Amino acid sequence: MTAIELKHIIKSFKTPTSNVEVLKDVNFSADSGSLSLVLGPSGSGKSTFLTIAGGIQTPTDGVVQTAGKNLEQLSGKARDALRLDNIGFVLQSYNLVPYLTVGEQFKLVDKIKPKGNLSHEALEGILEDLGIANLVNQYPASLSGGQTQRVAIARALYPDPAIILADEPTAALDSPRVAIVGQLLADLAHKRNKAIVVVTHDLRLEKFADRKFTLLDGRLKEGAPEYAA
Repeated sequence: MTAIELKHIIKSFKTPTSNVEVLKDVNFSADSGSLSLVLGPSGSGKSTFLTIAGGIQTPTDGVVQTAGKNLEQLSGKARDALRLDNIGFVLQSYNLVPYLTVGEQFKLVDKIKPKGNLSHEALEGILEDLGIANLVNQYPASLSGGQTQRVAIARALYPDPAIILADEPTAALDSPRVAIVGQLLADLAHKRNKAIVVVTHDLRLEKFADRKFTLLDGRLKEGAPEYAA
């Protein structure tokens, strides 16, 4: 089943001197049960692509269908509800609440979304897999970049979303941790029928992907990149 579909997406931003087109006639789809990797260098439009797919940004032109809904036809409140119920985001900013411990980050999710989250046992398993089970009493300020990144991944997975959108989820991780995260995402896609889309320049994730795309200068094509990473 198609979980995300982008049709003829254009995204442009006006500056005082020009009109910058960040995405140029982008077409993309991701199915449930698959891990899609969108590879591209910095400045290629990856973050813009991901936030449009998740309804955080709106395109200048084109159609976005996420979880079976045309986002343009939804009110702001309905779009927020769709994201809450269906999409897990792993963003580069991490968005951890600084005054909450790691464990309390998940309790906050319970308050915002009381039903449908992972069981305590399933969450513990993810924390163990990611090597952060011993950090539940730590505050974000005391974590390394790699630890913060792994906490952000776990928090995105905890609501058990049908769609997971991740922006550079392995940027701060060494190769063994990249392998753990890559395998975890692949297992979630294949065993739990999730649609997972990762935008990254990290070629170490290629072997875990079902489909690979290249985004370069705002244009998307299917296939591994030909540029030097």
